[in-house]
Amino acid sequence: MSQPAPHVEYLAVHKRYADSDWVVRDLDLELNRGEFLTLLGPSGSGKTTCLMMLAGFEPATTGDIRIDGVSVAGLPPDKRGLGVVFQNYALFPHMSVGANLAFPLEVRGLSAGQRRERVARALELVRLEDFEDRRPNQLSGGQQQRVAIARALVFEPELVLMDEPLGALDRRLREQLQYEIRRIQRQLGVTVLYVTHDQTEAMAMSDRVAVFRAGRIEQVATPEVLYEEPQTPFVASFIGENNLLKGRIASVGRGVCEVEVAGQRLQAAHISDLPPGSETLVAIRPERVNIAPLPMRYSNEFEALVEDISFLGDHLRVRLEVCGNSDFIAKIPNIVGHGGILPGDQARIGWGALDCRALEAASY
Repeated sequence: MSQPAPHVEYLAVHKRYADSDWVVRDLDLELNRGEFLTLLGPSGSGKTTCLMMLAGFEPATTGDIRIDGVSVAGLPPDKRGLGVVFQNYALFPHMSVGANLAFPLEVRGLSAGQRRERVARALELVRLEDFEDRRPNQLSGGQQQRVAIARALVFEPELVLMDEPLGALDRRLREQLQYEIRRIQRQLGVTVLYVTHDQTEAMAMSDRVAVFRAGRIEQVATPEVLYEEPQTPFVASFIGENNLLKGRIASVGRGVCEVEVAGQRLQAAHISDLPPGSETLVAIRPERVNIAPLPMRYSNEFEALVEDISFLGDHLRVRLEVCGNSDFIAKIPNIVGHGGILPGDQARIGWGALDCRALEAASY
């Protein structure tokens, strides 16, 4: 059975501005119909430029972008059938909420009756049915962003682009709108390309995440795979928190390698083709590190010095010196009896071989 054709395709896309380095390089990416895909990366990594090229606000320097198998090169933004949501809302301040939503419908030639029906449906979708006659300056930031989302959806596009739409909102409101946007996307079944630098936002909302670094995609995967199976040190450190131990591969077995780190040996998942003698960075999540484990429970056990302990509500963050690294982090759940260690104590720590991954150091 053949796979359905992708809704959006970036094919060998490169982008540079005059007298600048390449902003986007070697971009090959597909969005499936009805998928919520997020472009995630630090500022300047090229993710917004990718969205702008798809929207038609920026041309690709080389390569091609296709929607439903048809190239959109040279096609103006208003002919691409896209809904677009930006961080700054971009609402018309002199128009009511209803008029803001009706404007793109009027441009498309819909009748007054059709406009009223679509506006009412869009306001119901974002739960602002009673706000049609208000002006943008009479709304909160979260309500204004809901209106911006409704305006992007009011003409019922199949593809919606969102560029840092929650960046101007406080944390609690961002979290509320994350779930609202995801609810709307699932209800309508639209394809969404979403841009953010906030990894928590990307993990909470997305079907898949493309992690950008310096204009290139480092890894594309589901949030769970990105977290549990990072392919590069950058992804390991950018998605969540990871300890990175620098070492050299001593031997390679079936799926597991032995790594020498600061004169000690540990075992890790061997996920690349790195041969013995290669430099590596071993990534281990803080929550996978067990403090004071039962003897011989783990294949990796070390003596560590407790440098500092921070209370963070649901867990304690313990900073340790281990394997020559004085900034090694472990997390302890906030449960009864967690106070068994104090700064300055010597502690035994451990983790399993498959809880850590030997990554290519040269790519970091």
